Amino acid sequence: MWMLAVQADRVMSLAEWEERWQQNRIGFHRPHVNKLLERNIKQVVNGRTGVRFFFPLCGKAVDMKWLADMGHSVVGVEIAEKAILQFYEDNNMRYAVEPVPSIPGAKVYKNVEKSISIYHCDLYKFNSCVEGQFGAIWDRGSLVAINPEDREKYASLLLSLMAEDCRYLLSTLLYNPEQHKGPPFLVPNEQILALFGSSCDVQLLDSVDALDQRWREAGLDFMTENTHLIAPKID
Repeated sequence: MWMLAVQADRVMSLAEWEERWQQNRIGFHRPHVNKLLERNIKQVVNGRTGVRFFFPLCGKAVDMKWLADMGHSVVGVEIAEKAILQFYEDNNMRYAVEPVPSIPGAKVYKNVEKSISIYHCDLYKFNSCVEGQFGAIWDRGSLVAINPEDREKYASLLLSLMAEDCRYLLSTLLYNPEQHKGPPFLVPNEQILALFGSSCDVQLLDSVDALDQRWREAGLDFMTENTHLIAPKID
């Protein structure tokens, strides 16, 4: 697929992501709860209470507190410590810091009152032995941020973190890769099926025009944001 080939060799190091946070180059952060999450939350929760949500590459997403305020618990993973500290500071929340024995060098920042835990570590060093499996995943700005060459490894990790009743809400982007090298990277719908379709049902919930002024000024002539719901197949 020519669209994927254009970005196939693009690589962002973890240090580069940390540098973006240090320089406050975080145009991907949104100060309000994501509208796609709000719109589809009932399909994700699916009648359950106290759902355990996983946030890969969570940044300082306000969605985490929104879900915790609804009575759910949240576990995030983030490489930039500044993002984690800012999340707690912005929300006036206390936290405790603990080492993570199973991940050398990692720390977890916990708020017990709201049941939020954010792990400061490389995402690929996180696994189900650390926090078990999850009933829901909210992936906005994660799959589109990782290096394209790592997508199979990423999908394998997330599949291993999905409980049998997991509902995985995924936001992806489509645009002309010759107009933007990424990140965020484009992820065609066909690749979502290739990554998750063998063991999960994949449903396209939403497709909206995401071309705002920032992307127009960057030279893009179209951008589409797709929202997918991924759930393990029932035998």
